This record gives sequence, C-alpha cells and structure tokens, in this order.
Amino acid sequence: MMNLLPPFLSGFALSAALIMAIGAQNLFVLRQGLRGEHVGAIVLFFGMSDALLIAAGVGGVGAFLSAAPQLTTVLALGGAAFLAWYGIAALRRTASPGAMAVAATGGLSLGRAMATGAAFTFLNPHVYLDTVLLMGTAGSAQPEALRPVFVLGAAMASFTWFAVLGYCARLLQPVFTRPAAWRILDAGVGIVMLTLAASLVLGTFNQLG
Repeated sequence: MMNLLPPFLSGFALSAALIMAIGAQNLFVLRQGLRGEHVGAIVLFFGMSDALLIAAGVGGVGAFLSAAPQLTTVLALGGAAFLAWYGIAALRRTASPGAMAVAATGGLSLGRAMATGAAFTFLNPHVYLDTVLLMGTAGSAQPEALRPVFVLGAAMASFTWFAVLGYCARLLQPVFTRPAAWRILDAGVGIVMLTLAASLVLGTFNQLG
C-alpha cells in the first residue's frame, strides 16, 4: 500500500510557502476580513480557484503556458493594468477619512466582491506562476497515482491560509476603528499593487527585448 502522507505534506508545504507571501489576493482577503464583508464566499472562491489551477498545472496546462509566450504577455499586461487601477483606488481612499471605518456603509456587494476576487486571481500572472507553473511542475514529478494526493495537500494549504487570514483579521478590528489605521493599510495596499504592476510591465518588456 502506498504511503499517501509524503505527497500530501509536500503539496501542503510548497503551497503554503508560496501563498503566504504578501500579494494581491492576500491583501484583498485581509481587507474584506477587517470589514467583515463576504469573507466565507471569498475564502471559498480563492481556495477553489487555487485548487483548480493547481490541478490544471499538474495535469499539463503549465507546460502549455510555457510554450505560449504571447498568451503570457497578454496576461501580464492585463494583470498589470488591473493591479495599477486597484492600487490607485487604494491610494485615493487614504484621502477619504469618512470611508475608513470598519462598519462604514458603501462596501462591496457580493457580486462586486466576487468579480474583484476573480480579477485578482485570473488576471494576475503571479497566481499562474505559483499555482500552474511551479506547483504544476512539482506535482508532475510525483508518481501518477499520487498526483491527486499532492493536489489535495496543496489545496488544503490554500483553504487553510485564506480562512485564517480572512477570519482572524477580525481580531485586528479594534485597531481599525481609527481612520489612521485604514489610511496606513490602504497606503500599503496601493504601494504593493503598483509595485506588482510595475514589475509585471518591466518583466514583460525585458522578455520582449
């Protein structure tokens, strides 16, 4: 009987190491968790999206994307445009103290939150790099019969991390009753998003050059 624990732990550990880095998805989950808006739906969506992308990578989509540089370029530029737009919006919020309270009205509707989450997932080349390419390559190195176990471990890491980030963010709500705390958070979000956008554009033009 095959030992299923090593491929499960391998998938879990690699996914956890990749997903815990500061990125667009994590910052969006954190902000929604602080506001208490649609946390369960967002955690479920991000976790399922990662699971599907990892499974696709292990199934061979990663090799296809590596062989299609034009598609990668389109994804990179589209993702950079979205990240830049969101980063500018976050920086603009720092000048709107009336919108900073955790309980403030005018938050995202469920549909808009899911659409934003989908954009952070499917318009972000970093997500494809982590899930489809890196996780796909690692999973493909497993024996064929154990690849589903690797995918399961990786998916569990994603679900666990997003759930912890989204629901434990509420512990910080007393801090974010102050508008200054929201200004700092949104300033950080804006800087990270614009930095990611710039890195995507520069990386794309370096490859084209």
